[in-house]
Amino acid sequence: MKPEENKFADVPLRVKTWIYIIIVFALGVSHPLAMTILVSWISFQCFFEFSRMFKIYDSPLAPSIFISVLQFFMLYFLNTDVYLLYSFLITILIICRSVLKGSSVKQIYGISIALLICLIAFPNLLWIRNRFDGLNAIIFIVVVTELNDVFQYLMGKFFGKHKITPQISPNKTLEGLIGGIFITIILSNILGYFLLTTDIVTNSILGLVLGVSGFFGDIFMSYLKRKTGVKDTGSLLPGHGGLLDRMDSLVFNAPLFFWLFPLLIKN
Repeated sequence: MKPEENKFADVPLRVKTWIYIIIVFALGVSHPLAMTILVSWISFQCFFEFSRMFKIYDSPLAPSIFISVLQFFMLYFLNTDVYLLYSFLITILIICRSVLKGSSVKQIYGISIALLICLIAFPNLLWIRNRFDGLNAIIFIVVVTELNDVFQYLMGKFFGKHKITPQISPNKTLEGLIGGIFITIILSNILGYFLLTTDIVTNSILGLVLGVSGFFGDIFMSYLKRKTGVKDTGSLLPGHGGLLDRMDSLVFNAPLFFWLFPLLIKN
């Protein structure tokens, strides 16, 4: 069978995994406490995957549990501003400790990115859930972000000819990017109308920004995988790879939405 004829062979497995992802997401966003647990678990798994990618620790399980538990209590007891202050201080302290221990430049680079993503980026999902209209905003940002990935993937499979970043992510094409963002803008308007009750201009801006930002989040994670010589960040999600492989677009999109959305709806 020619490669072109088999380019959709992984789709059934991806769809099956998506069903499990949707179930976990639905349970996680159902209550603020459940969302706090979900975000802390995401940080645990992603920190674990980062640690293995960059070979930061000989045994990454204990450090990953420590980061996750610490984050849970900070998210539960602290407001956003105090949480961010403490998280930056913890990040600096852990980086300084790594430097004093004689860690390699690659390890310091890896743990810096891991802490910034796990402690700073992912908590925005919880803050979105708690701040903007309850469930509506978190459903909007996650669905738009994840389906943007799917749209770009499918548009690239169907129409992709011109590669954008062949040295980093060979499967990314200009046709996939443009087609995916176009459909994402349409989806953003549909979901925005029902979930956010925002106008067409706001919804279109969100769709465009999240589509482009999600692409760069994907490219950024692909770059890190190239630098560390791994194909996938893990094997937690069959057909997708590790959790980082699935969460990569939210690394930029979650903080961007949390801080940008209030500006767009400000009267």
